[in-house]
Amino acid sequence: MNNDITGNVKDDRFAKYVGIELIEVREGFAVAELIVRDDHLNGVNSVQGGAIFTLADYAFAAASNSYGFVTVGINVNISYFKAPSGKKIRAVAKEVSSQNRICGYDVDLLDEDGSIFARFNGLGYIKRK
Repeated sequence: MNNDITGNVKDDRFAKYVGIELIEVREGFAVAELIVRDDHLNGVNSVQGGAIFTLADYAFAAASNSYGFVTVGINVNISYFKAPSGKKIRAVAKEVSSQNRICGYDVDLLDEDGSIFARFNGLGYIKRK
C-alpha cells in the first residue's frame, strides 16, 4: 500500500483501537477489514452496529482522502440488510462522484463469504488548497 496516498488516515487512532486494517487504497477507492472479536459483539452475539459503521466510515475516509486533499464527511448513512457471518468483515469504498468541493462514495460491507450485509453512503467536503 502506498503510504503517501493514505495520508492522514493511516494514523487514525480510533480505527487502530477498534482493530481495523487498511488493505488497499488508491485514488477514489479503499478496502478495510476488521477481524471480529468478542468485544465487537452486542448483547445478541451479532457484530455491534457501531463497529460496522466505524469500519465503513474508515474506508470512506481512506478513499475520499486518497487524492491528497483533506476530506471530511458532511452526511453519511448506513443500511443494514442482515447480520454478517464469519470472523472477518470487509468494507469496500468506491467513489461515485467528485466535483470541486463535494464528493460521494458508496461503501459495501461484505462478510466472510463475500455477501453484502450493509451499505454505507457518504458525502464529503473536500478542503482544496
